[in-house]
Amino acid sequence: MPMTVVKINANVDRTFERMNHAIENMTLRESFMAPRATVADRLQAGKAIRSQVPRASHGKFKKAGDRPDPVAILEAQNATRVQKLVPVRFARMLASPFAFLRGSAAVMAADLSTTPVTGMGVGACGDMHVSNFGVFASAERNLIFAINDFDEVHPGPWEWDLKRLAASAAVAVRFMGGDRVEAEEAAQAIVRSYRKRMRRYADMGYLQIWYDKIDERAVLETLSPRARRGAERLMDKARAKGHVSVLEKMTEQVGGEHRIIEEIPLIVRETHTAAGTPTNEAIDTMLQAYVQSLSIDRRVLLSRYRIVDAARKVVGVGSVGTGCWVILLQGIDSDDPLFLQVKQAQTSVLAPYVDHTLSFENQGRRVVVGQRLAQGSPDIFLGWGEGDGKDFYVRQLADMKGSVKFNESDPSSIDGFVEYCTLCGWALALAHAKSGDAAMIAGYCGNSDALDDALGKFAMAYARQTDEDYDTLDKARRTGRIKVATQEVVK
Repeated sequence: MPMTVVKINANVDRTFERMNHAIENMTLRESFMAPRATVADRLQAGKAIRSQVPRASHGKFKKAGDRPDPVAILEAQNATRVQKLVPVRFARMLASPFAFLRGSAAVMAADLSTTPVTGMGVGACGDMHVSNFGVFASAERNLIFAINDFDEVHPGPWEWDLKRLAASAAVAVRFMGGDRVEAEEAAQAIVRSYRKRMRRYADMGYLQIWYDKIDERAVLETLSPRARRGAERLMDKARAKGHVSVLEKMTEQVGGEHRIIEEIPLIVRETHTAAGTPTNEAIDTMLQAYVQSLSIDRRVLLSRYRIVDAARKVVGVGSVGTGCWVILLQGIDSDDPLFLQVKQAQTSVLAPYVDHTLSFENQGRRVVVGQRLAQGSPDIFLGWGEGDGKDFYVRQLADMKGSVKFNESDPSSIDGFVEYCTLCGWALALAHAKSGDAAMIAGYCGNSDALDDALGKFAMAYARQTDEDYDTLDKARRTGRIKVATQEVVK
């Protein structure tokens, strides 16, 4: 049942409505005295949706006859970005079809809007791909594996996240030199893991789900000995990565104080913002607004630091050209640094395709609410604000963070990658179980491999579409339609 706008069936699922009320004014649509459906009833309700939306229907992807030009979609996004950085964005996307997929969430959102949906809503990531996971430190200083980027988070269908994640796995395997069979197996591994974990969450209490985390022990127990060694190395590096190590890497001593080292055009200390506001004034205003989003205890902690330096920094692939600042603050002395990342938040790529009542006065708040809902134990300095005419959110730049890197033309790493895919499927299931109805989703997904097979087929079809779109962008480069930065500039 293709559709361009997701209509939520109130008789099937009221997840979106409950999220809207809980987020906006902390009221409930239903009384606390009202009965709630049992797990068995919700499992059966999810299963019943298969008669309207067969699981096999998710295996099809056919390019719409009126499909928008993918380059035009990217150009429309660029209209609100720093224009001198747009060539850097295109250069990063042209590194490979996998890089293109990472940077073209808006293109795939348009495509996904034409695919079948069951009407069950979650806090959808919106930019789900295999490079969007990693480890980070919880407030208790334990390493957690989870989704690590929520710029596009928005209420949406659970299928859209799962389909994008499965497609990204197929594209990544081809990037690493794998064949078609291996690519489809990786995609199926994600769906299988998601489906099985969701079934477990269906039987868990709500608090159990809320407190559940994929910690270091759980990660290592899931992996084979060979993959476990790689995970241990990644976690060791993450534990060693913190504000002091970033201070040593990103700064130099100037006049007795640390200053962020410039790497033009990727890291630049600018005197004025794009709107013409003096940088120091703009950053102070932004932080003053941001502080209001923090709880009192976090405000007290942050107030003990002072700003030492700030610079604009280019990050990611799809985010290139949006406003992003790194701020160095100092506590007791120079050995007590705090790096904050202030990142511009724009409207989610999912928003045009979802019929919903939820709206945020600040897009940074949307990101923060989505991350808190999905992660359970996010960054203690996570917050939002508005400054210089832009919405933004704030998080720590480095706090025991680490992520997996994929190497081009390295088939030897594919076995370990498939195991990594099972972790990604698990992490996505946990995020969706926190924000959606785990039992209904599990009831729909079922216990057979029907959904695995269907989304494996979808992933391969969309991988082919990604190759075509990558070629279209490369043709735009060759014909001069777009400007692309040189590799020396992009690095």
